[in-house]
Amino acid sequence: MTQGIVTVSYIGASILFILALGGLSNQETARRGNLYGVLGMGIALLATVFGIVTSNYGVLLGGILVGGIIGFILAKKVEMTQMPELVAILHSMVGLAAVLVGLANFLEHNTAITGVNRTIHDVETYLGILIGAVTFSGSVIAFGKLSGKIGGKPMLLPGRHWLNLGLLLASIWFGNEFLTQSAAGAGIQPLIWMTVIALLFGIHMVMAIGGADMPVVVSMLNSYSGWAAAATGFMLNNDLLIVVGALVGSSGAILSYIMCRAMNRKFFSVIAGGFGTSGGTVASSTAQTGEVTAVSAEEVAAMLTESKEVMIIPGYGMAVAQAQHTVNEITKALRAKKINVRFGIHPVAGRMPGHMNVLLAEAKVPYDIVFEMDEINADFPDIDVSIVIGANDIVNPSAQDEPNSPIAGMPVLEVWKGKTTIVLKRSMASGYAGVDNPLFYKENTRMLFGDAKSTLDAVLKAITG
Repeated sequence: MTQGIVTVSYIGASILFILALGGLSNQETARRGNLYGVLGMGIALLATVFGIVTSNYGVLLGGILVGGIIGFILAKKVEMTQMPELVAILHSMVGLAAVLVGLANFLEHNTAITGVNRTIHDVETYLGILIGAVTFSGSVIAFGKLSGKIGGKPMLLPGRHWLNLGLLLASIWFGNEFLTQSAAGAGIQPLIWMTVIALLFGIHMVMAIGGADMPVVVSMLNSYSGWAAAATGFMLNNDLLIVVGALVGSSGAILSYIMCRAMNRKFFSVIAGGFGTSGGTVASSTAQTGEVTAVSAEEVAAMLTESKEVMIIPGYGMAVAQAQHTVNEITKALRAKKINVRFGIHPVAGRMPGHMNVLLAEAKVPYDIVFEMDEINADFPDIDVSIVIGANDIVNPSAQDEPNSPIAGMPVLEVWKGKTTIVLKRSMASGYAGVDNPLFYKENTRMLFGDAKSTLDAVLKAITG
């Protein structure tokens, strides 16, 4: 394969990746966007294997087979509820690849690169390994938190900001040592020390971030993985890797900004940590001293069938119970009775950006009745029944009423403004942010306790008779 064909293939793949991102921005075009991405990656892989690689095809084929088999098994085995931790661990693979490729590239000691070009190449190598190591260790910790293997409570060490500053300064110092020694044909020792420091920094950074900020962490690590890939692309002089890394890095950064805005949080305050399970204080609302009103599945079914406007608010509890298919069946049953049913999605519902959208799409909920928070928040005064399925922090009125609450100022779905709110929960425990919810004690709120799948099955049975 000639270099011209490789270049044209890379341009075509880049265009397909851009189309993929555009497609993924909308539910109706997401499937097409995924197909664009798969096609682009296939073209890029074939062009690289047959146009760039010149030897060691056996090793390459073995790696492709092993990776393909592992990916296939994961895709078949992993439940939709485990997607956040799967995304996190896949980010770690990108970071680990950047570290290994950077080390291998440095150990090759290409003598054809000299002078200022050598310095630039060493900087690219150093940055690629640095960002990759932070991404790898941070993503592993994120996986642990999302899967429950590590607690969601933030680990706030004394003087943690000074520790982070010290790690940063040490990385800069070792970077200078690496450039100096590399010019003399050495430099592996400061490179290894920097890698260790970057791994520790990634661990400490994510451990200090509370569970409620995990959606931001996922998108942030996605951005880091993109920049690690871009740095690797500069190091390998691969234009496609640069383009793809820049696309992933910039889109991840934009998504992180959107997530922070949706939580009324600043990006650097997320990095500073301290917001998560057991990390906040209980809201001081006096409404919490009241009593809750429990209802049965049959009573919920009666309220729904007597309504004209119904709003469903899904949360992580729906994902854990895997109740999305039952929710879709209830939706179809109510719509058959000429009841207007809509879904309200908070930007940070679940454990990763778009988590609820993915689950509803899997259950084949029509896209045209799924709305973002900003689109439907003003409609709640006209809603007869709002059903909150396993959500907590995203419907917490403390965000508006309690200036001292840890979630003060966070935009929330104002379900309490509707005529009746039904909250599905296993217990009265607080949400992932560790903040109590006065919504549960309001006069127009009813609590349906139990596993969301079981209780919704009972509601569906009562509706369909």
